[in-house]
Amino acid sequence: MKIAIIEKTKESLASILPITFIVIILSFFFGPIGIWQFLSFIIGALMLIVGMTFFTLGADLSMSPVGSSLGSYLTKKRNLWLLLLISALIGFLITVSEPDLLALSDQFDVVKPVVLILVVALGVGIFLAFSMLRIVFQISLSKVFMICYGVVFCFAAILQFTGKSHFIPIAFDSGGVTTGPMTVPFILALGLGVASVRGGEHSEDDSFGLVALCSIGPILAVMILGLFAEGDINASTTEVVLNGSSDFFKHIFHTLGEVILEVIMALAAIVVFIVVYEIVILKEQKKNIIKIFIGLGYTFLGLVFFLTGAKIGYMPLGSFFGSAIAEIKHNWIIVPISMIMGFFVVMAEPAVHVLNKQVEEVSSGSISKKVMLFTLAIGVSISLGLAMLRIICNFSIWWIVLPGYAIALALSLYTPKMFTAIAFDSGGVASGPMTATFILPFATGACAAVSNSDVMQIMLNGFGVVALVAMTPLIVVQIIGAIYKYKLSKVVDIQEHVYEYEEVIEFLLDEDIIKRCSNE
Repeated sequence: MKIAIIEKTKESLASILPITFIVIILSFFFGPIGIWQFLSFIIGALMLIVGMTFFTLGADLSMSPVGSSLGSYLTKKRNLWLLLLISALIGFLITVSEPDLLALSDQFDVVKPVVLILVVALGVGIFLAFSMLRIVFQISLSKVFMICYGVVFCFAAILQFTGKSHFIPIAFDSGGVTTGPMTVPFILALGLGVASVRGGEHSEDDSFGLVALCSIGPILAVMILGLFAEGDINASTTEVVLNGSSDFFKHIFHTLGEVILEVIMALAAIVVFIVVYEIVILKEQKKNIIKIFIGLGYTFLGLVFFLTGAKIGYMPLGSFFGSAIAEIKHNWIIVPISMIMGFFVVMAEPAVHVLNKQVEEVSSGSISKKVMLFTLAIGVSISLGLAMLRIICNFSIWWIVLPGYAIALALSLYTPKMFTAIAFDSGGVASGPMTATFILPFATGACAAVSNSDVMQIMLNGFGVVALVAMTPLIVVQIIGAIYKYKLSKVVDIQEHVYEYEEVIEFLLDEDIIKRCSNE
């Protein structure tokens, strides 16, 4: 256990420190910020490190083994309806406790946060069940993506023509944040368990793609919600004014209390489900049950520390620096700055490391964790550059999303199936907690400064950054897959040519020997 904690701490430090150093550097050029605000950020960074350490450790001890076990158990039962029902239920429960979604729901007020969380969770649950159906019947993933995204863009067009276009960026952002450190370990493990028991030629390929499909559900769910939602448009603010030690400590303890209640409510249902499954259904050994509950305890502590650190440190400063940079004369500089942040922010996403590890294992090392990480970093860097360019130039998200997804879906026809599934999964996991807690406030802060705090402009241009972060990995990872396929075909051609040449040489040599023998 001690070794595991040390390893997770190292991972957390490697994840959090780069973006922390970037923020500190920005404070020298685009400050000044108050001493209490800066101290709040430093404490928040420390809490994020501790939170991510405990959270990822808890996921390894509880969510991953339970997910894998549940997938195997449900598949062995050979009851399709039971598989679909439990998958939908677990997808709903696990999403309610997703830290990314909790962070996103606090940043705007178009609908009540609890309504958004429940609608998004319902979307994940339905599409997780649909994903299980795809694995069981081995339906082509690329065809499913084309149909689903076709439906998504039809609903987006309806929102556009009905005057509710501000729901489009929110819907895409909701799809991005649902596939974070809580859902990804569980969903990947569940899919791997089902695919391994289902077997078949493409069982390894089938274990991927679940994260991508589960991120489509919330997009559709929020778009449908948008069609029926009524009320004024308001944007929440993450700005916090701290004038002294009294405000400082009051803010920290107030935020901590709120987060503890949020996490208890978020985890309650999933804990009850795990208790019933492990104790009543499986009748697991006491030792295994204790291990799982220790993991859930770590998960609780990790969520509390992570969300508190994000709310007191990263979200307020993200909004502050976005606004400060956008207000300067040469505000185009926000584009390269955001690209640098995007490159490093991927390192801070715990779900990325979970996916990369599984990709390396399933591909037997042919796709290394390092290659995947740098590919995603480049993709996210491009995403944030485009997002900030959109804020400065004030053009619709359609100009990026439509051609982006068209290219991604076109590539899926030529890229190896496993790379397509990995690419779409990568898009989901790249847009995690750091994107929701720092990059999104950074974008909305910049948009507020550029648009003179026009609420509609903030909703249209400030939001949508998570969607773009989730989109570009679909393209860059599939390009790597196409290159991999091309190089592999060349190797096969060379090997076939060598074998053919060797056979000819051997045949000629044999004939020569025969002639010599005949002459003699």
